[in-house]
Amino acid sequence: MKEKDRRSKNASVTTAKGRGAEARGGGRHEQKRPGAAKGGGFKEQPARPSAALRAEQREKPARQQPVQEVPTRVIVRRTGEKPAERVPLILETSGASGYHLIDSGAGEKLEQYGPYRIVRPEAQALWPRSLPDSVWEKADAIFTGDTDEDGMGRWRFPGAVLGETWPMQLLGTDFHGRFTSFRHVGVFPEQLAHWNWVKEQVEVAGRPLKVLNLFGYTGVASLIAARAGAEVTHVDASKKAIGWARENQQLARADKLPIRWICDDAMKFIQREERRGSRYDIILTDPPKFGRGPNGEVWQLFDHLAAMLDICREILSPEARGLVLTAYSIRASFYSIHELMRETMRGRGGRVESGELIIREGGLDGREPGRALSTSLFSRWVPQ
Repeated sequence: MKEKDRRSKNASVTTAKGRGAEARGGGRHEQKRPGAAKGGGFKEQPARPSAALRAEQREKPARQQPVQEVPTRVIVRRTGEKPAERVPLILETSGASGYHLIDSGAGEKLEQYGPYRIVRPEAQALWPRSLPDSVWEKADAIFTGDTDEDGMGRWRFPGAVLGETWPMQLLGTDFHGRFTSFRHVGVFPEQLAHWNWVKEQVEVAGRPLKVLNLFGYTGVASLIAARAGAEVTHVDASKKAIGWARENQQLARADKLPIRWICDDAMKFIQREERRGSRYDIILTDPPKFGRGPNGEVWQLFDHLAAMLDICREILSPEARGLVLTAYSIRASFYSIHELMRETMRGRGGRVESGELIIREGGLDGREPGRALSTSLFSRWVPQ
């Protein structure tokens, strides 16, 4: 056919990532919860679509397009020893330049994104808030409305009404944050743990690694990998997400970096790559729970994940550095995808590491370690 309008991800197969269907039909990757606003004084504004989205909305809706079936893949039972395992592995993102989680609780989270403090729903935050309500109420932007993972809502601005986008930077890479009607802001910071790992792999390889970023969303991971020296193929089913990624490339002054931006159904793309004999050294995949491709292709994670990983194995190079799967908004244990990854990689050796991505609270200044907020499951095969 997964660093995230990740996990906006037309529930386009690519950007819906079970995290928001806007860029996938929105493509990565929420729950119904009461808004954080207490008292009056808020300027209420619906999320304003960009010119690209308005143009896309004028097109024939994806649901009216004929559904195209992705060719069925017969998964042959693999033989050989299963890879070694390392479980559970908890990959933590704490304070980073440009982002930190300030506080969480009562079904919400308070985050610092560049210059702005933002409040959004968070179903995993079952505990009470640490900071007083007065701090939360001074946020620059608060998302309210439908708190289902793919539900639409609106942003409230306690002070001045903010523009649709603002500049952000993570790992030395510039990109646009954006207020979307699906609560997402264009980046999933917990993915910093994977992005740092990819960056390190590319930098020590001694040769240009070929990286495939499936369900690539707004392209932050692709830009980080390419800046480190990789040749990147970025695939997302959402035209809007691809457009946003290209905007990020321009903002990052990275027009000359070797990145192929491809708007396509992820499963169809990797099936073609398998037939062509294409090979990649690192594959990142962040699929949605449900999505649609640009021609109405239907993606269901529990129906199609095993076949997707099977194809990904086939297009890994002999000297591959890793295959990374992130899963958001699914009712499953990390052990489910852990065992699937081990079966997929039978006979290939190496090790499968699986667990959760978490973000650590950092307080107002980002320097006061607090509670850990779980965001997603992951499984990663590495050659050793």
